[in-house]
Amino acid sequence: MAPYFVNSTDTLVSDALAGFARAHADLLTLDPDHGFLTARTASPHRRVALLSGGGAGHEPMHAGYVGRGMLDAACPGRLFASPHNRQVYEGSLAVARAEGVLHIVKNYTGDRINFGIAAERLAHRAVPCARVLVDDDLASDSEEIAAGRRGTGGTVLIEKILGGAADTGLGLAELQELGTNLAARCRTLAVASAAHTAPTLGEPAFHLAAGELEYGVGIHGERAKATTRHHPLASLIERMTGELLGALAPKPGAAAITLVNGLGAVTLLELYAAHGELARVLDARGITLARSLVGDYATALDMRGFSLTVLLAEPADLAFYDAPVHTAALRW
Repeated sequence: MAPYFVNSTDTLVSDALAGFARAHADLLTLDPDHGFLTARTASPHRRVALLSGGGAGHEPMHAGYVGRGMLDAACPGRLFASPHNRQVYEGSLAVARAEGVLHIVKNYTGDRINFGIAAERLAHRAVPCARVLVDDDLASDSEEIAAGRRGTGGTVLIEKILGGAADTGLGLAELQELGTNLAARCRTLAVASAAHTAPTLGEPAFHLAAGELEYGVGIHGERAKATTRHHPLASLIERMTGELLGALAPKPGAAAITLVNGLGAVTLLELYAAHGELARVLDARGITLARSLVGDYATALDMRGFSLTVLLAEPADLAFYDAPVHTAALRW
């Protein structure tokens, strides 16, 4: 495998954050001591700050969503590792508003622990704090996984909707209730034909034979329950969408926001073809494709794969989703 372009694998994340902050200095600032990023501007109507974070290697999530209309702060950890509780605590203090801060947390053990410690420290400072736990990964919906479903690409859609909602002046309890409700209506499923390359080793995280597909892969390279044959795209999307809708059980005429997300090494040609097949399946099942995103939004380094996310949307969700946003990775 070709080596990464780095000064050192130990400094890859910090070097990238420094470069990212310089590239988008009009949108955000980097705290070099604690390693979190904060938005330069936010709606004056916002009473609650939004903060998220997680392991590096999923760019543009989460740093790419810091800015007006979305996150007030993001705390990137090391590669595929939770941010330190000190990062989350200091970042929260830096952006907390009159009614505190809402943490948007992906359901991984390390993230839950470190965000939890930060929340306890904030309570000692009398800073109101609440949590929305995102657990959209259908493939990890198993009794064998103690932590429950993992948080993956659906986080992007939930952060966008919560950003629009926060800009209308909703309070902390209202935003937490909305986010929890959104998470319950959101599921994601990912597949890969090749693993990501671990920067420290320069080797793939796992190996697949020609013609094989990892069905239900995790964004940290977690192996799926089963390795399957690489079927044509139409039948693959039919199966994936069927399982997502089976888990969500939408009512007839329901509206959906979808994300066709590249995991790092899939072309836009393939992703748009996947979106076309997804739209076809939704049409056939009487689901309204209300909004959609296609591209690399929550990657897994250079994994050759993609994920599908379906979020069943209420009219208010669509209004919040459509609200203006201006970040490095998302803007309208």
